[in-house]
Amino acid sequence: MQNFLDALKLVAFPIHKEGIKFIIIFAVATIILALMSNTLGLIGLVLTLWCIFFFRDPQRITPQEVGAIISPADGIVTFIDKGVVAPQDLGYGDKKFNKISVFLNVFDVHVNRVPVSGVVTKVSYKAGKFLSANVAEASSENERNSVVVKTEKGDEIIFVQVAGLVARRIVSEIKEGQEVQAGDRYGIIRFGSRADIYLPENVEIKTLIGQTMIGGETIIAKFN
Repeated sequence: MQNFLDALKLVAFPIHKEGIKFIIIFAVATIILALMSNTLGLIGLVLTLWCIFFFRDPQRITPQEVGAIISPADGIVTFIDKGVVAPQDLGYGDKKFNKISVFLNVFDVHVNRVPVSGVVTKVSYKAGKFLSANVAEASSENERNSVVVKTEKGDEIIFVQVAGLVARRIVSEIKEGQEVQAGDRYGIIRFGSRADIYLPENVEIKTLIGQTMIGGETIIAKFN
């Protein structure tokens, strides 16, 4: 019996509030499908369980290492580009940054987290296309929400939620002037997406293309 309870604890996880209405819709649809056919009901049940899994919001332990910059999302590092410009709507002009892109598939945790502690100096939403999030053009062409945080030492870190081919809804709860801590939850993207982070050129990148990130836990870069 104790082993069973321990197993339940392993699969039990908090659900992000954005997922509640979707889970209810999936569950109601499953009941209707089950009344029509056992097979359809089983398909509905699987989809409902997937929906619950998609909106999971697990606790994360954020490293307290000095100078650490934390990954804003779960997923795979697909691009590391040096000497690139930030999204034009942020007003940085030709200033150069190092950019890291993390691709989230539909099985990753989609809750986004703040990569550094500091004060939010800008939040900018930009409507756009819904290209596949794993192509380079997604950063500039897709719907996105950009956030700039200035650290205590005056460094600015930009992190961007990028919509994807399936993702059609960016949720950001962060506000300009807000004080944030590294690892804080600040939003979610539904369903499948990408997170870009723009770093000053003097920041040391601590990841490689193909590496798996854990949002709020993995150190993605570090101030020198």
